[in-house]
Amino acid sequence: MPYITAADGAQIHYRDWGTGQPVVFSHGWPLSGNAWDTEMKLVADNGFRAIAHDRRGHGLSEQTWSGNDMDTYAADLAALIETLDLHDVILVGHSTGGGEVVRYAARHGAGRVSKIVTAGAVPPVMVQSESNPEGLPIDVFDGIRAGVLADRSQFYQDLSAAFFGTNREGSTISQGARDEFWRQGMLVGLKAAYDCVKAFSETDFTEDLKALTVPMLVAHGDDDQIVPIADAAEKTVTLVPTATLKVYPGAPHGIAGPYQEAFDADLLAFIRS
Repeated sequence: MPYITAADGAQIHYRDWGTGQPVVFSHGWPLSGNAWDTEMKLVADNGFRAIAHDRRGHGLSEQTWSGNDMDTYAADLAALIETLDLHDVILVGHSTGGGEVVRYAARHGAGRVSKIVTAGAVPPVMVQSESNPEGLPIDVFDGIRAGVLADRSQFYQDLSAAFFGTNREGSTISQGARDEFWRQGMLVGLKAAYDCVKAFSETDFTEDLKALTVPMLVAHGDDDQIVPIADAAEKTVTLVPTATLKVYPGAPHGIAGPYQEAFDADLLAFIRS
């Protein structure tokens, strides 16, 4: 299996499909690079090189005790891109991965990144504060941490309903999709799963977003119950002059079903443009 070595020696697993301009995918919490399988095949089938890594502590990557923070995640992504000597890179990030690619592009990606795509991404910042009164209260994230510690297997099963919107009338998302969410979640080390909650909820990406100058597609479902669109995508596009907002009516946080079909078509059109 292919691995690269991060700056602190951590082993980061990745998959590399196809040839052509590289499209690098970053996954959400508590998933792995496998969450992007459909999109990886799509872009590889259409003449691009698709690469997805498992964030440290997730999937098949090393379960490190330290480094479960956004700065290190971005540095790990930099190590992947530099080790593979990738240029003219298109970054694609979902949820936590959206924050990861934004921080990477702002702090490490000069001269390497050509486009950015985010979907249901966490920037600018999720947690409520005096400067971000529209954010979610810290109690929400404390509850996630408590659920992870108490019984993460049941917690991930329950969370999958809001993640995919199966608690909404008319949802067509399968039990199999929810089971796959649980399966990937159970591969995450407990320390990484716990620490990553702080990383995705409390990291402020405002200055990172302001530093972006490449074309950016900001995709978001308007029924996202995990990362509300009003405090995320709608703010992001006001900070990035090169960004275009694409709203998917009724779509949830998880990329599946009709949302996935529409997003994949837009993704392919954007990376080809």
